[in-house]
Amino acid sequence: MVALLLVMLTQSPTSLQRAAQTISPDDIRRRINIIADDSMKGRDTPSPELDKTAAYIAGEYRRFSLKPAGDGGTFIQRYSLDRVQVLAESSVAFVHGTGDEVTLRHGVEFRFADNTFESGDYAGPLVLIAGPLSGALSADTANLTGKMLIIAAGPRNRGERQRIFGWKPAGVVYVSRQPDSLWARALERAAPPQVRDPNRPAGVPLQMAIREGALTPLLSKLGGDLAAAQSSTVFQARALGNALFHVHARLRTVAKSSAPNVVAILEGSDPTLKNEYVVFSAHMDHIGVAGPRGSGGCRARGADSICNGADDDGSGTVAVVGIAEAFATMNPRPKRSLIFLNVSGEEKGLWGSEYFSNHPAVPIGKIVADLNIDMIGRNWRDTIVAIGKEHSDLGATLNRVGAAHPELNMRPIDDIWPQENFYFRSDHYNFAKKGVPILFFFSGTHEDYHQVGDSPDKIDTEKESRVAQLIFYLGAEVANAAERPKWNPDSYRTIVGSK
Repeated sequence: MVALLLVMLTQSPTSLQRAAQTISPDDIRRRINIIADDSMKGRDTPSPELDKTAAYIAGEYRRFSLKPAGDGGTFIQRYSLDRVQVLAESSVAFVHGTGDEVTLRHGVEFRFADNTFESGDYAGPLVLIAGPLSGALSADTANLTGKMLIIAAGPRNRGERQRIFGWKPAGVVYVSRQPDSLWARALERAAPPQVRDPNRPAGVPLQMAIREGALTPLLSKLGGDLAAAQSSTVFQARALGNALFHVHARLRTVAKSSAPNVVAILEGSDPTLKNEYVVFSAHMDHIGVAGPRGSGGCRARGADSICNGADDDGSGTVAVVGIAEAFATMNPRPKRSLIFLNVSGEEKGLWGSEYFSNHPAVPIGKIVADLNIDMIGRNWRDTIVAIGKEHSDLGATLNRVGAAHPELNMRPIDDIWPQENFYFRSDHYNFAKKGVPILFFFSGTHEDYHQVGDSPDKIDTEKESRVAQLIFYLGAEVANAAERPKWNPDSYRTIVGSK
């Protein structure tokens, strides 16, 4: 009798295969056509259409009989947003230590790079950062805390920006080479009230851009050479004499709103392991409608102004929904519990996943892995990049699962764009920072990235179904394993810290 019970509680390869095959090209096509339809207006954060997308996904999870894990017994977790406006006429910067005080005017010589600051006065000694930021990995940067840093070259991506923030400067100055037309367009886009995440700590570092034409003579007065710093091949941090940089930064809050995440749980079958969780995540937002103030660089093409985001990240969103449906059909369920998470605000700065990681539906220490999916509907038909394979034994598990399912004709490969720092650029990063091992499934960008051409008709749904099935099999392997995934110790120290 005991043996029979154990057999009944074990998922056979046939039952796993049967569940995986419910992830079909037809379902993927149907769901992408719903959430990336023109009527969804690009699912901007926040927007009524994003809320409609969240409600649709929640309805699917309800239909699968999953457990709601959002606010108040619902599938929806909401986080607050502010709409703020920079007060340009009250914002000004001064440089002392050149012999004469130099004044920089907002909109003329400088502009703020974002709106994640509080109204106030920011000041510190000026330091010129020369050469590639990658060189800072082996440099002593402790003395940069509290300084106002001029970054001569870069940053190239979010990863390098995070590295700069890690130095804890008072402010960061980027060099703008924009011609007058692009500078004016950037000011026009930033002039109306803009959304920001009030849950994210505001204040230092203050980020701003100064036009190269204004910065070059200023640095010359201080004994610095901007051109040499930009062309340097060696990282160097050089104090600019006794120069002090003061910025009066002013903004006001004009409105408050909120945005949704969708959270559902499938409880595990093991009495002990069901208290641990595997997360499947994807972002359901995109960048909205093209226009003079559209975000993400999206431009109208003829009469088409909807930035549909079918691949980015309609493809990942419907993959998570399809994987949830597949697991919901299984009896018995996996041993560990599963969380299906669709976040918003990714395009604005990983807002939704940051909020969830700080306000998780379960204790963050009980989450054993995050399998994040972003842009898997285009490009190559027989390979999928799994970013983060080298950082934990999830990479070896994925290789083993991929080899065990040759029928999928889908080979998981390592990150082929390390210079792009994609590891820091999607929602999995907020889990990794908390100590959760991750894998990020990604097929790369294309000519329609953040453009109106990222439309549902271009999604290879047959290829995507095979990618999603591979992630399903991986999730089952992790959920049923005796041990939780383990970090590579060096990666843990670099990404999480010495905890």
